[in-house]
Amino acid sequence: MSQLFSPYQLKDVSFRNRIAVSPMCQYSSHDGHADDWHLVHLGARAVGGAGLIVAEATAVSPEGRISPGDAGLWTDSQIEPLARINRFIKAHGAVAGIQIAHAGRKASADLPWQGGGHLVNDHGGWDVIAPSAEAFGDNLTKVPQALSLEEIHQVQGHFVAAAKRAIEAGYQLLELHFAHGYLAHEFWSPLANHRTDQYGGSWENRARFLIETFDAVRAVWPEHLPLIARLSVTDWLDGGVTVDESIELAAVLKKRGLDLLDVSHGFVTPDISHVPWGPGFMVPIAEKIRRAAEIPVAVGWMITEAQQAEAIIAKGQADFIMLARASLANPHWPYVAARELDVERPMNVLPIQYSSALRR
Repeated sequence: MSQLFSPYQLKDVSFRNRIAVSPMCQYSSHDGHADDWHLVHLGARAVGGAGLIVAEATAVSPEGRISPGDAGLWTDSQIEPLARINRFIKAHGAVAGIQIAHAGRKASADLPWQGGGHLVNDHGGWDVIAPSAEAFGDNLTKVPQALSLEEIHQVQGHFVAAAKRAIEAGYQLLELHFAHGYLAHEFWSPLANHRTDQYGGSWENRARFLIETFDAVRAVWPEHLPLIARLSVTDWLDGGVTVDESIELAAVLKKRGLDLLDVSHGFVTPDISHVPWGPGFMVPIAEKIRRAAEIPVAVGWMITEAQQAEAIIAKGQADFIMLARASLANPHWPYVAARELDVERPMNVLPIQYSSALRR
Protein backbone atom coordinates (compact mmCIF):
# COMPACT_ATOMS: atom_id res chain seq x y z
CA MET A 1 0.00 0.00 0.00
CA SER A 2 1.26 3.47 -0.84
CA GLN A 3 2.30 5.48 2.22
CA LEU A 4 1.98 8.74 0.30
CA PHE A 5 -1.71 7.97 -0.19
CA SER A 6 -2.32 6.78 3.35
CA PRO A 7 -4.69 8.91 5.46
CA TYR A 8 -3.37 11.08 8.27
CA GLN A 9 -4.97 12.51 11.40
CA LEU A 10 -3.90 15.77 13.02
CA LYS A 11 -6.06 16.84 15.96
CA ASP A 12 -9.67 16.40 14.78
CA VAL A 13 -8.81 16.88 11.11
CA SER A 14 -8.49 13.92 8.73
CA PHE A 15 -6.40 14.19 5.57
CA ARG A 16 -7.04 11.80 2.70
CA ASN A 17 -3.34 11.59 1.83
CA ARG A 18 0.05 13.12 2.63
CA ILE A 19 0.12 15.50 -0.32
CA ALA A 20 -0.14 19.20 0.56
CA VAL A 21 -0.25 22.17 -1.78
CA SER A 22 2.23 24.66 -0.38
CA PRO A 23 1.19 28.29 0.09
CA MET A 24 2.20 30.07 -3.11
CA CYS A 25 1.69 33.79 -3.53
CA GLN A 26 -0.39 34.72 -6.56
CA TYR A 27 -0.03 38.51 -6.26
CA SER A 28 -3.54 38.80 -7.68
CA SER A 29 -5.71 40.06 -4.81
CA HIS A 30 -7.51 43.40 -4.89
CA ASP A 31 -6.98 45.37 -1.68
CA GLY A 32 -6.30 42.02 -0.03
CA HIS A 33 -9.52 40.39 -1.32
CA ALA A 34 -9.52 37.04 -3.10
CA ASP A 35 -11.39 36.69 -6.39
CA ASP A 36 -12.19 34.09 -9.06
CA TRP A 37 -8.50 33.54 -9.79
CA HIS A 38 -7.98 32.21 -6.27
CA LEU A 39 -11.11 30.05 -6.47
CA VAL A 40 -9.88 28.41 -9.66
CA HIS A 41 -6.23 28.19 -8.53
CA LEU A 42 -6.93 26.59 -5.15
CA GLY A 43 -10.07 24.75 -6.22
CA ALA A 44 -8.27 23.05 -9.09
CA ARG A 45 -5.78 21.55 -6.70
CA ALA A 46 -8.53 20.21 -4.46
CA VAL A 47 -10.14 18.67 -7.57
CA GLY A 48 -6.69 17.32 -8.45
CA GLY A 49 -6.62 15.16 -5.33
CA ALA A 50 -4.31 16.84 -2.78
CA GLY A 51 -5.07 16.19 0.87
CA LEU A 52 -4.28 19.70 2.12
CA ILE A 53 -4.53 23.04 0.32
CA VAL A 54 -2.75 25.92 2.08
CA ALA A 55 -3.72 29.39 0.88
CA GLU A 56 -0.90 31.79 0.12
CA ALA A 57 0.89 34.04 2.62
CA THR A 58 -1.98 36.24 3.79
CA ALA A 59 -1.08 39.57 5.33
CA VAL A 60 -2.28 40.39 8.84
CA SER A 61 -2.20 44.12 8.06
CA PRO A 62 -1.98 46.27 4.91
CA GLU A 63 1.63 47.19 5.64
CA GLY A 64 2.41 43.49 6.14
CA ARG A 65 1.84 42.69 2.47
CA ILE A 66 4.76 41.72 0.29
CA SER A 67 3.16 43.57 -2.63
CA PRO A 68 -0.02 45.50 -3.38
CA GLY A 69 -1.38 42.27 -4.91
CA ASP A 70 -1.08 40.19 -1.73
CA ALA A 71 -3.96 38.44 0.00
CA GLY A 72 -5.08 39.81 3.37
CA LEU A 73 -7.12 39.06 6.48
CA TRP A 74 -7.03 42.45 8.17
CA THR A 75 -10.68 43.38 7.61
CA ASP A 76 -13.97 41.50 7.82
CA SER A 77 -14.86 42.05 4.16
CA GLN A 78 -12.00 39.69 3.23
CA ILE A 79 -13.63 36.75 5.01
CA GLU A 80 -16.44 35.76 2.65
CA PRO A 81 -14.34 35.54 -0.56
CA LEU A 82 -12.09 33.07 1.27
CA ALA A 83 -15.05 31.21 2.79
CA ARG A 84 -16.43 30.69 -0.72
CA ILE A 85 -13.16 29.07 -1.79
CA ASN A 86 -13.03 26.91 1.33
CA ARG A 87 -16.54 25.59 0.75
CA PHE A 88 -15.43 24.40 -2.68
CA ILE A 89 -12.19 22.87 -1.36
CA LYS A 90 -14.02 20.92 1.33
CA ALA A 91 -16.72 19.77 -1.11
CA HIS A 92 -13.98 18.06 -3.10
CA GLY A 93 -12.41 16.21 -0.17
CA ALA A 94 -9.42 18.39 0.71
CA VAL A 95 -8.61 20.24 3.92
CA ALA A 96 -8.49 24.04 3.68
CA GLY A 97 -5.56 25.73 5.40
CA ILE A 98 -4.13 29.24 5.35
CA GLN A 99 -0.77 30.84 6.10
CA ILE A 100 -0.83 34.23 7.85
CA ALA A 101 2.18 36.51 7.64
CA HIS A 102 3.83 39.89 7.92
CA ALA A 103 6.49 40.70 5.33
CA GLY A 104 8.54 43.04 7.53
CA ARG A 105 11.34 44.80 5.64
CA LYS A 106 10.52 42.82 2.48
CA ALA A 107 7.10 44.50 2.22
CA SER A 108 6.14 47.29 -0.21
CA ALA A 109 7.59 45.39 -3.18
CA ASP A 110 6.42 45.51 -6.77
CA LEU A 111 4.86 42.45 -8.43
CA PRO A 112 7.50 39.82 -9.31
CA TRP A 113 6.78 40.07 -13.04
CA GLN A 114 7.35 43.82 -12.79
CA GLY A 115 10.77 43.50 -11.18
CA GLY A 116 9.89 42.93 -7.52
CA GLY A 117 11.85 45.92 -6.23
CA HIS A 118 10.71 48.22 -3.47
CA LEU A 119 7.96 50.63 -4.49
CA VAL A 120 8.41 54.25 -3.53
CA ASN A 121 5.67 55.65 -1.34
CA ASP A 122 4.22 58.04 -3.92
CA HIS A 123 3.98 55.21 -6.47
CA GLY A 124 2.03 52.58 -4.54
CA GLY A 125 4.53 51.80 -1.78
CA TRP A 126 4.51 52.30 1.98
CA ASP A 127 6.86 52.50 4.95
CA VAL A 128 8.29 49.17 6.12
CA ILE A 129 9.08 47.87 9.59
CA ALA A 130 11.53 45.36 11.03
CA PRO A 131 13.32 44.45 14.26
CA SER A 132 16.27 46.65 13.22
CA ALA A 133 16.64 49.66 10.92
CA GLU A 134 18.59 47.80 8.24
CA ALA A 135 17.51 47.29 4.63
CA PHE A 136 17.27 43.78 3.16
CA GLY A 137 19.49 44.71 0.25
CA ASP A 138 19.59 43.92 -3.47
CA ASN A 139 16.53 45.63 -5.01
CA LEU A 140 14.76 45.91 -1.62
CA THR A 141 16.51 49.07 -0.55
CA LYS A 142 14.08 50.70 1.88
CA VAL A 143 15.47 51.16 5.39
CA PRO A 144 12.78 49.91 7.76
CA GLN A 145 11.63 51.56 10.93
CA ALA A 146 12.80 49.57 13.96
CA LEU A 147 9.75 48.45 15.90
CA SER A 148 9.11 49.82 19.38
CA LEU A 149 7.88 47.48 22.09
CA GLU A 150 4.39 48.89 21.73
CA GLU A 151 4.48 48.33 17.96
CA ILE A 152 5.67 44.75 18.43
CA HIS A 153 2.61 44.04 20.55
CA GLN A 154 0.39 45.73 17.96
CA VAL A 155 1.71 43.42 15.24
CA GLN A 156 1.11 40.40 17.45
CA GLY A 157 -2.45 41.64 17.91
CA HIS A 158 -2.83 41.74 14.13
CA PHE A 159 -1.86 38.05 13.98
CA VAL A 160 -4.52 37.26 16.57
CA ALA A 161 -7.19 39.22 14.70
CA ALA A 162 -6.30 37.48 11.43
CA ALA A 163 -6.49 34.07 13.13
CA LYS A 164 -9.98 34.88 14.38
CA ARG A 165 -11.05 35.83 10.86
CA ALA A 166 -9.53 32.59 9.55
CA ILE A 167 -11.86 30.70 11.88
CA GLU A 168 -14.84 32.61 10.50
CA ALA A 169 -13.69 31.83 6.95
CA GLY A 170 -13.86 28.11 7.71
CA TYR A 171 -10.21 27.16 7.68
CA GLN A 172 -9.38 23.82 9.30
CA LEU A 173 -5.63 24.46 9.65
CA LEU A 174 -3.64 27.61 10.36
CA GLU A 175 0.04 28.13 9.54
CA LEU A 176 2.14 30.94 11.02
CA HIS A 177 4.79 32.20 8.60
CA PHE A 178 8.05 32.28 10.54
CA ALA A 179 10.26 31.88 7.46
CA HIS A 180 11.76 33.29 4.27
CA GLY A 181 13.10 36.55 5.63
CA TYR A 182 9.75 38.01 6.59
CA LEU A 183 9.08 39.72 9.92
CA ALA A 184 9.14 36.75 12.31
CA HIS A 185 12.26 35.33 10.64
CA GLU A 186 13.86 38.77 10.88
CA PHE A 187 13.48 38.56 14.65
CA TRP A 188 14.73 34.95 14.68
CA SER A 189 17.86 35.47 12.60
CA PRO A 190 20.98 37.22 13.97
CA LEU A 191 21.65 38.33 10.40
CA ALA A 192 18.63 40.68 10.53
CA ASN A 193 18.10 41.25 14.26
CA HIS A 194 20.62 43.55 15.93
CA ARG A 195 18.44 44.73 18.79
CA THR A 196 19.87 45.15 22.27
CA ASP A 197 16.60 44.85 24.21
CA GLN A 198 14.58 41.76 25.21
CA TYR A 199 13.88 40.95 21.55
CA GLY A 200 17.48 40.71 20.37
CA GLY A 201 20.79 39.08 21.11
CA SER A 202 20.45 35.74 22.87
CA TRP A 203 18.52 32.71 21.58
CA GLU A 204 15.78 33.39 24.12
CA ASN A 205 15.44 37.01 23.02
CA ARG A 206 15.47 36.30 19.29
CA ALA A 207 12.88 33.56 19.75
CA ARG A 208 10.67 35.76 21.93
CA PHE A 209 8.64 37.34 19.11
CA LEU A 210 7.91 33.94 17.57
CA ILE A 211 6.97 32.30 20.87
CA GLU A 212 4.82 35.20 22.03
CA THR A 213 3.05 35.41 18.67
CA PHE A 214 2.48 31.66 18.70
CA ASP A 215 1.09 31.76 22.24
CA ALA A 216 -1.25 34.64 21.41
CA VAL A 217 -2.64 32.84 18.36
CA ARG A 218 -2.82 29.51 20.18
CA ALA A 219 -5.06 31.18 22.78
CA VAL A 220 -7.72 32.00 20.15
CA TRP A 221 -7.28 29.18 17.61
CA PRO A 222 -9.62 26.21 18.33
CA GLU A 223 -7.84 23.47 20.23
CA HIS A 224 -9.32 20.74 18.02
CA LEU A 225 -7.84 22.24 14.84
CA PRO A 226 -4.15 22.02 13.82
CA LEU A 227 -1.90 25.03 14.39
CA ILE A 228 1.39 24.76 12.51
CA ALA A 229 4.32 27.00 11.61
CA ARG A 230 6.65 27.34 8.66
CA LEU A 231 10.16 28.00 9.95
CA SER A 232 13.40 28.83 8.19
CA VAL A 233 15.48 26.33 10.12
CA THR A 234 18.81 27.44 8.64
CA ASP A 235 20.13 30.60 7.00
CA TRP A 236 22.97 28.64 5.35
CA LEU A 237 25.37 31.42 6.42
CA ASP A 238 27.85 31.83 9.25
CA GLY A 239 26.29 33.83 12.05
CA GLY A 240 22.76 32.94 10.99
CA VAL A 241 20.11 30.55 12.24
CA THR A 242 21.30 26.96 12.69
CA VAL A 243 19.45 23.66 12.54
CA ASP A 244 20.32 22.90 16.17
CA GLU A 245 18.79 26.22 17.28
CA SER A 246 15.70 25.40 15.27
CA ILE A 247 15.38 21.98 16.86
CA GLU A 248 15.36 23.71 20.24
CA LEU A 249 12.70 26.18 19.08
CA ALA A 250 10.57 23.40 17.58
CA ALA A 251 10.67 21.52 20.88
CA VAL A 252 9.63 24.64 22.80
CA LEU A 253 6.77 25.37 20.42
CA LYS A 254 5.62 21.75 20.54
CA LYS A 255 5.25 21.98 24.31
CA ARG A 256 3.17 25.13 23.81
CA GLY A 257 0.82 23.45 21.33
CA LEU A 258 2.48 23.39 17.90
CA ASP A 259 1.03 20.45 15.97
CA LEU A 260 3.43 20.28 13.01
CA LEU A 261 6.52 22.10 11.73
CA ASP A 262 6.69 23.04 8.05
CA VAL A 263 10.44 22.88 7.49
CA SER A 264 11.89 25.54 5.20
CA HIS A 265 15.04 27.63 4.94
CA GLY A 266 16.85 30.84 4.12
CA PHE A 267 15.99 34.09 2.34
CA VAL A 268 16.69 36.48 5.22
CA THR A 269 19.47 38.01 3.10
CA PRO A 270 19.85 38.32 -0.69
CA ASP A 271 22.77 35.87 -0.59
CA ILE A 272 21.48 32.41 -1.53
CA SER A 273 24.76 31.21 -3.02
CA HIS A 274 25.30 28.81 -0.13
CA VAL A 275 22.04 26.89 -0.61
CA PRO A 276 22.82 23.27 -1.64
CA TRP A 277 20.16 23.12 -4.35
CA GLY A 278 19.27 19.62 -5.47
CA PRO A 279 16.35 17.16 -5.43
CA GLY A 280 14.91 16.91 -1.92
CA PHE A 281 17.80 18.81 -0.34
CA MET A 282 15.73 19.76 2.73
CA VAL A 283 14.61 16.20 3.49
CA PRO A 284 17.57 15.12 5.68
CA ILE A 285 17.18 18.28 7.78
CA ALA A 286 13.44 17.74 8.12
CA GLU A 287 14.05 14.17 9.24
CA LYS A 288 16.61 15.30 11.81
CA ILE A 289 14.16 17.83 13.28
CA ARG A 290 11.31 15.31 13.25
CA ARG A 291 13.31 12.84 15.29
CA ALA A 292 15.13 15.27 17.60
CA ALA A 293 12.12 17.45 18.48
CA GLU A 294 9.67 14.53 18.23
CA ILE A 295 7.22 16.57 16.18
CA PRO A 296 5.46 15.87 12.87
CA VAL A 297 7.00 17.73 9.96
CA ALA A 298 6.18 18.74 6.41
CA VAL A 299 8.88 19.22 3.80
CA GLY A 300 9.10 20.52 0.26
CA TRP A 301 11.75 21.99 -2.04
CA MET A 302 12.54 20.12 -5.26
CA ILE A 303 10.30 17.16 -4.53
CA THR A 304 8.74 16.50 -7.92
CA GLU A 305 8.52 12.74 -8.52
CA ALA A 306 6.01 10.25 -7.14
CA GLN A 307 8.59 7.64 -6.11
CA GLN A 308 10.68 10.33 -4.43
CA ALA A 309 7.69 11.54 -2.38
CA GLU A 310 6.64 7.99 -1.56
CA ALA A 311 10.10 7.11 -0.23
CA ILE A 312 10.20 10.18 2.04
CA ILE A 313 6.91 9.22 3.71
CA ALA A 314 7.67 5.49 3.79
CA LYS A 315 11.04 6.04 5.48
CA GLY A 316 9.51 8.28 8.14
CA GLN A 317 11.49 11.32 7.04
CA ALA A 318 8.39 13.53 6.97
CA ASP A 319 4.64 13.38 7.46
CA PHE A 320 3.58 15.62 4.57
CA ILE A 321 5.05 16.48 1.19
CA MET A 322 4.64 20.18 0.33
CA LEU A 323 4.21 20.61 -3.41
CA ALA A 324 4.79 24.02 -4.95
CA ARG A 325 6.08 24.30 -8.52
CA ALA A 326 5.18 20.68 -9.26
CA SER A 327 1.59 21.51 -8.36
CA LEU A 328 1.62 24.66 -10.49
CA ALA A 329 2.85 22.59 -13.42
CA ASN A 330 0.17 19.94 -12.90
CA PRO A 331 -2.84 20.43 -10.61
CA HIS A 332 -3.55 16.70 -11.07
CA TRP A 333 -0.13 15.66 -9.76
CA PRO A 334 -1.78 13.40 -7.11
CA TYR A 335 -3.65 11.45 -9.80
CA VAL A 336 -0.50 11.00 -11.88
CA ALA A 337 1.40 9.93 -8.75
CA ALA A 338 -1.32 7.42 -7.83
CA ARG A 339 -0.99 5.81 -11.24
CA GLU A 340 2.80 5.68 -11.03
CA LEU A 341 2.64 4.12 -7.56
CA ASP A 342 0.09 1.51 -8.64
CA VAL A 343 -2.51 2.75 -6.18
CA GLU A 344 -5.67 0.69 -6.58
CA ARG A 345 -8.26 2.63 -8.58
CA PRO A 346 -6.11 5.77 -8.98
CA MET A 347 -9.03 7.55 -10.64
CA ASN A 348 -10.70 7.69 -7.22
CA VAL A 349 -8.27 10.49 -6.36
CA LEU A 350 -10.36 12.65 -8.70
CA PRO A 351 -13.98 13.82 -8.41
CA ILE A 352 -16.74 11.73 -9.96
CA GLN A 353 -17.05 14.12 -12.92
CA TYR A 354 -13.56 12.99 -14.00
CA SER A 355 -13.22 9.55 -12.48
CA SER A 356 -16.39 8.18 -14.10
CA ALA A 357 -14.92 8.86 -17.53
CA LEU A 358 -11.51 7.43 -16.61
CA ARG A 359 -13.08 4.13 -15.49
CA ARG A 360 -14.27 3.38 -19.02
